[in-house]
Amino acid sequence: MPKHEKGTPKAIANAMKAKGLQKLRWYCQMCQKQCRDENGFKCHTTSESHQRQLLLFAENPRKYLDSFSKEFADDFLKLLKHRFNTKRVFANQVYQEYISDRNHLHMNATRWLSLSGFVQWLGKTGKCKVDQTEKGWFIAYVDRDPDTIQKQQDKLKRKKLDKDDEERLFDFINKQVEKGRRKGEEDEDQPKFTELLKSEEEKIVMTLPPKFKEIEKPVLPNDLFVASSDAEKKIIRKENRTTISSEKRKRNALDDIMEEQEEMKEKRNRKQNWLHEGIVVKIITQSLGEKYFRKKGVVMEVRGAFEAIVKMLDCADVLKLDQIHLETVIPALGRQVKICNGAYRGFTASLLQINPEKFSCSVKIDAGPVNGRVLPSVKYEDVCKMHTA
Repeated sequence: MPKHEKGTPKAIANAMKAKGLQKLRWYCQMCQKQCRDENGFKCHTTSESHQRQLLLFAENPRKYLDSFSKEFADDFLKLLKHRFNTKRVFANQVYQEYISDRNHLHMNATRWLSLSGFVQWLGKTGKCKVDQTEKGWFIAYVDRDPDTIQKQQDKLKRKKLDKDDEERLFDFINKQVEKGRRKGEEDEDQPKFTELLKSEEEKIVMTLPPKFKEIEKPVLPNDLFVASSDAEKKIIRKENRTTISSEKRKRNALDDIMEEQEEMKEKRNRKQNWLHEGIVVKIITQSLGEKYFRKKGVVMEVRGAFEAIVKMLDCADVLKLDQIHLETVIPALGRQVKICNGAYRGFTASLLQINPEKFSCSVKIDAGPVNGRVLPSVKYEDVCKMHTA
């Protein structure tokens, strides 16, 4: 029977009937044909096109069955991931949202006979966490994406570091409380002075200790310095002053707090990547050839955490290099450097002194809230020369 012309009442009625979901038993997955009634489905099954599709299916039924099953599972999991993520949800609710799409792949074309069997398969393969209750089956998506797993691991590391800092601060507070308690007990052991009470007839007798004799300082004979020069006398005085200044001064609670803060700052800002824009670096890999080996360049851009765009200083070539192929450059005294790692990461400083024996240097911070602070011992790999035009 030919189709009715577009716009006629019969064509509009047929379009309204075909809109939305139809009965599943009158759907042919191989032909992707939806019939409106039993008579239409019977006519379709006797058609020549349907018979050709059945012959194709009969040649390799496993191929088509696995293909339909894989497509159904992928679409179902995609909807579960984007719609509910890892939340625990009623399985039938997800299925109802899946079949609301008119062009979905029907379950009767897959190897699963029911939704319960499909949910149990998701649990056995580890794609979802499933549990059965009186209301039915509940599922929760298991996200095994490498990026998601890495984010979860980073979150756990940050949480552990924060917890370690809190525990350290808590222990420090407990030590200070214990120190104050001991100090209070020592104050209680000392004699307490009370108000002086006496009667009018009572006499007060006070005894003073004998006057201490001043300890006479031994006088060195003059002939010991007769042959000594003024330079030698200055050396002796300087040694005396050095001995006095080298005495260890008493630490107080403020010093302990400052030391704890420096340690926390060092731990928080110490990272694996040290690349910064505008620093001068040296290439240490021979894989690029002798043209670039041990040559210097300027970091123009930092991509990601460990990748840099370097412009060579001698030939103006632009290279894309990894951090492991580069090392920092120590400039001459007085030049500007960038603190690339450690407690004061990102600050600009001036180079004051180089200590080759300890592979460290002394720098003075030029700007910021700690302007003028001198860092006496900074490792070579934590500072790098700044590029000046």
